[in-house]
Amino acid sequence: MTAIDYIQLRAFARYDGLKLFGLWIASFACYMVGLREPGLDVVGLVLALVTPFYAARLLRRFRDEGLEGVVSFGRGWAYVLFLFFYASLLFAIAQFAYFMWMDKGFFVSALTSMLNDPAMMESMKRMGMEGQMSELMTMLGTMRPIDLVLNILTSNLMIGCIVGLPIALVCKRERPIEH
Repeated sequence: MTAIDYIQLRAFARYDGLKLFGLWIASFACYMVGLREPGLDVVGLVLALVTPFYAARLLRRFRDEGLEGVVSFGRGWAYVLFLFFYASLLFAIAQFAYFMWMDKGFFVSALTSMLNDPAMMESMKRMGMEGQMSELMTMLGTMRPIDLVLNILTSNLMIGCIVGLPIALVCKRERPIEH
């Protein structure tokens, strides 16, 4: 890959990372509102599950418009890695702002009340996970916004590395399509 190719790859990934960030913000907003208003949390989860398909769509667009219909597996995976990197950074900044100044402990208290639900406690007891649940609740109570955001950022980057492999494999094309 030449320097120009690398610059082009990063430029497309930055622009498309902004689009992926928009999807994640919509998902996050729906999930957070869904903690108060049942039903919207499912919409948030569905939007999050759409991420790999949306990333594949963005890679195909990059391949067809930016690379004249040809992309190798390596360049496709690099694009997806950069895509997730830029989206994750923007998402981390937005989440930090939310948890630092807007949340006021709502997220942790909502998770704690969910985990303290008698049905959930009974389910965890049957699976032998009571100790892990109490550890999780203690850990959630002591986490600072930056800790929570860094955990989510790391998870998003790891997910990008993993889902990038099949996306790049499915979207690679050695020869342009003849019209």
